[in-house]
Amino acid sequence: MIENKKKPNPIDIHVGSRIRLRRTMLGMSQEKLGESLGITFQQIQKYEKGTNRVGASRLQNISNILTVPVSFFFEDAPGENASSSTGMAEASSSNYVVDFLSSSEGLQLNRAFVKIADPKVRRKIVDLVKALGAEADTE
Repeated sequence: MIENKKKPNPIDIHVGSRIRLRRTMLGMSQEKLGESLGITFQQIQKYEKGTNRVGASRLQNISNILTVPVSFFFEDAPGENASSSTGMAEASSSNYVVDFLSSSEGLQLNRAFVKIADPKVRRKIVDLVKALGAEADTE
């Protein structure tokens, strides 16, 4: 008998990665999210990997718990840009943002940055980081 392991749908993988992104941005564990939904953390792992598809009502519950609209989970989804004017450069840059925010440093930086109330201070920090990045490019 030929084993036919079905690969996860790219949309399911994307939705799962967005669940993980938002959960980690909030500092919430898989276990806590699972408890809030009445399921195990292993089920959350399967959702986040895209191996299990998230149903509509469950996705609505997840969006309420993670305090984002359901549309958040579909932003920059594969195939979304096919008929829009955004190019591949924007799609790849948004993947870079997701990768950055999934990293330990990205999460720490994001959490600290959003606590800064003064928009002028936030702007100066962005300018500083841009200057440091430009300096690194010239070396």
